[in-house]
Amino acid sequence: MDLGIKGKRAVVCAGSKGLGRGCAEALAEAGVDLVLNARGAEALEATAAEIAAKYGVSVTPVAADITTPEGRVKVLAAAGEVDILVNNAGGPPPGMWSDWDRDDFIAALDANMLAPIAMMQALMPGMMERGWGRVVNITSQSVRAPIGVLGLSNAARSGLTGFVAGTSRQVAPKGVIINNMLPGIHDTDRATSLDGGVSKAEGISPEEARAKRVATIPAGRYGDAGDFGAMCAFLCSQKAGFIVGQNIMLDGGQNYISI
Repeated sequence: MDLGIKGKRAVVCAGSKGLGRGCAEALAEAGVDLVLNARGAEALEATAAEIAAKYGVSVTPVAADITTPEGRVKVLAAAGEVDILVNNAGGPPPGMWSDWDRDDFIAALDANMLAPIAMMQALMPGMMERGWGRVVNITSQSVRAPIGVLGLSNAARSGLTGFVAGTSRQVAPKGVIINNMLPGIHDTDRATSLDGGVSKAEGISPEEARAKRVATIPAGRYGDAGDFGAMCAFLCSQKAGFIVGQNIMLDGGQNYISI
């Protein structure tokens, strides 16, 4: 399918690995030039070179922490006129409600709510002036089905979801389309970390922890970055202009809402 976005320019945050890289690759395959951000310069440079060589698009790597004001300034300085924004940042650590203090919540809000809002506020005015834009926020299945040990993520990402609900309706008349993608368990470093936590807490091997969680997924496996990236590219395409302010779950059927 021709997504109609060849020659567009995208910023993909946290794009050197995992779900961010899946999105970056899918956009590059559709002919989109990339400004690729991540914190680790070595992995970022390698990913940027691989994507550019494979898909023949321009890839500008920007090593910076997108959750900080300084990091965002660096990314935005390299971005120029951007048509597509993919917001992404690693989630806060799991724990119990009694583990966290105010500073922990502020850090979670900065990373998973306020940083993506700041990026939208910086880039969407230009999109609106040009009459076209796409924003995809990578959030979490926890905003629809909160996860007990992810209280920090539940809180911060739900705040972003609320912001997008109103904002997406305000900017859609100007041709700017915002949607959220809610990943379930995908085969990423984050999943490995969470499986390690279960392994430690329950005294089982990491392999046993993974198998235990796979058993809760009707699709019978963890998702992969390719699954995720394909949906991201579609939401960023010309085909998605009537999909506004949605929270799209990609979880292999793990969660459902009865009606």
